[in-house]
Amino acid sequence: MVWSPSSWREKPIVQVPAYPDTAALAAVEKRLQTHPPLVFAGEARNLMSSLGQVAEGKAFLLQGGDCAESFAEFHPNNIRDTLRVLLQMAIVLTFAAGVPVVKVGRIAGQFAKPRSDDFETRDGVSLPSYRGDNINGIDFTPQARIPDPQRLLEGYAQSAATLNLLRAFTNGGYADLHNVHQWMLGFIAGSPAGEQFRSLAQRVTETLDFMRACGITPETVPQLRTTDFYTSHEALFLGFEQSLTRVDSTSGDWYDTSAHMLWIGDRTRQPGGAHVEFMRGIKNPVGLKCGPSMTNDDLARLCETLNPENKPGRLTLICRFGADKVAENLPRLIRTVKREGASVVWSCDPMHGNTIKSGTGYKTRPVDRILKEVKAFFEVHRAEGTHAGGVHFEMTGQNVTECLGGAQAIGEEDLQKRYHTHCDPRLNASQAIELAFLMAESIRAERMKDAGFAA
Repeated sequence: MVWSPSSWREKPIVQVPAYPDTAALAAVEKRLQTHPPLVFAGEARNLMSSLGQVAEGKAFLLQGGDCAESFAEFHPNNIRDTLRVLLQMAIVLTFAAGVPVVKVGRIAGQFAKPRSDDFETRDGVSLPSYRGDNINGIDFTPQARIPDPQRLLEGYAQSAATLNLLRAFTNGGYADLHNVHQWMLGFIAGSPAGEQFRSLAQRVTETLDFMRACGITPETVPQLRTTDFYTSHEALFLGFEQSLTRVDSTSGDWYDTSAHMLWIGDRTRQPGGAHVEFMRGIKNPVGLKCGPSMTNDDLARLCETLNPENKPGRLTLICRFGADKVAENLPRLIRTVKREGASVVWSCDPMHGNTIKSGTGYKTRPVDRILKEVKAFFEVHRAEGTHAGGVHFEMTGQNVTECLGGAQAIGEEDLQKRYHTHCDPRLNASQAIELAFLMAESIRAERMKDAGFAA
């Protein structure tokens, strides 16, 4: 079948909201086709090149952000604080583990969410499930749950504003390594993670002072003053993605300009389905979520479909098993990829397989299980002789209490204090930095093993 931006419409599709006015939806999609791109093809190619370094074991992918962005929480401080945490995590990984870090946010477009059921029932009342702010509203009312095409326009506008601020922060001096101490969020300053980061920041400052004495400054080396930061989201609502898919004038290739990187979810990765069909034709880097139900044959087929040229950096496999299922599932997938000779980035999503319901009724994730899955991910890759390339997680710079445990010892009774998520529970800044230090230790052990030293 010849690919086009609309060829997905001829394929079976799942996770589609039921719009009551399809003509209004078509009109919005047509209007979006006239809007400027949110990102540029050259930026997506740069990310592909960087991910190629990850695939070859020469860099590490740090991908994180909100479970689902919301219109209600849209605020420059929230964007800044999420970026702050990602910059902190990156400096921990870069300085402590000695590897370049490719920074990709789940931001500026992560609005649509897949659902296990089409309907949600409360007290005997059933309404369409909430599918993200660019589809319908989170309030449990008949009116809020009606899919509204105008929300796609609001999602585009928020993404554009978010990207504008991110570019200002990352290129306007905020990301200067000399500001490393200023990235500390106030509410974690006295936490164990905060103390660890403060100590590391002091080491970074001492190193920069030495470099300055040697004549190496942000004026002479711009990389000290700016950083590359990319955006990503799940390519779930394909009508929106098609509207933002454009021909690159320099290469003649099709790029989805809604984000630098898009991924296919575990619920929409059917080899003959619409989402795979759409993603196979765009030239962006793409991700593929791999849960316990991923078969070896499907993985081999999807690698061939999504990356037929076997280009390093094109395909990232985002593994989401659950802490107790990594040892059972990850080795067989690694061996399948080896057998096929496929070039992939191996990334760990330690969030989605570790979701539980607390005794107080909140959906949550225990930090110890998240850390356990990350640790198991690295251990399996060391055993298989492959590169644990990255992590994909849900976090926020806000002082939330959504995930249990961590150095803050958040208990079940604490969840209700600041449980703000629109969908799934997120790590707060302190918990995310704990994860960064754990990963730094694992990367260091991997590098020492590669160098022939005992870890």
